Amino acid sequence: MTTRISIIEDDEETRQILTGIIASAPDLELASAYPLVAPAIDGIPRDRPNVVLVDINLPETNGVEAVRRLKPVLPDTQFMMLTVYEDPDHIFAALAAGATGYLLKSTRRGELLEAIAQIAGGGSPMSSGIARKVVQSFARPASTPKPQTEVDALSPREQAVLDLLSKGYLYKEIADSLHVSVPTINTYIRRIYEKLQVHSRTQAVSKYLRKQG
Repeated sequence: MTTRISIIEDDEETRQILTGIIASAPDLELASAYPLVAPAIDGIPRDRPNVVLVDINLPETNGVEAVRRLKPVLPDTQFMMLTVYEDPDHIFAALAAGATGYLLKSTRRGELLEAIAQIAGGGSPMSSGIARKVVQSFARPASTPKPQTEVDALSPREQAVLDLLSKGYLYKEIADSLHVSVPTINTYIRRIYEKLQVHSRTQAVSKYLRKQG
């Protein structure tokens, strides 16, 4: 099944690199590429992409605002930030706006393609350093733990997957560590989300860390 990709990126060289990566992948199709938010907001709802790669630092209107305005119109489309920013303010603003993935522009081609496959399949890919910042922000003092009983319902294997997620591992790294395939990890992730009654990696890790206390 082909995954349609749209891009919002003002830097022409970066935009060309991204379009080249997508064009070279047999299971991806470039739906559109926009240098500015205004034409993207007008055009992307017609383009109907499965995944949108969004830069944050855009002229006139930033990428977070683009996600905030497009997500209600395209609830089934996944938005992945692809940016140089790795500070908590930008990360959480993007996630709050509706982004389900957050990668640094320094991400290598293979990792980017893997992340696109993950987000299209229901995952929430993040660069390792970004995931660790998210985890740290949810850490609770030992004196005020808030255990979540849903975590106890996870199987030992699911708890092992969630533990690695909490340490910032990418899906492929988790698969390699547990000697299973990435699709198998995606299945575990979906089961974890269902049992914990969450919709994102951030929420799942938050519940896990609170349970650990």
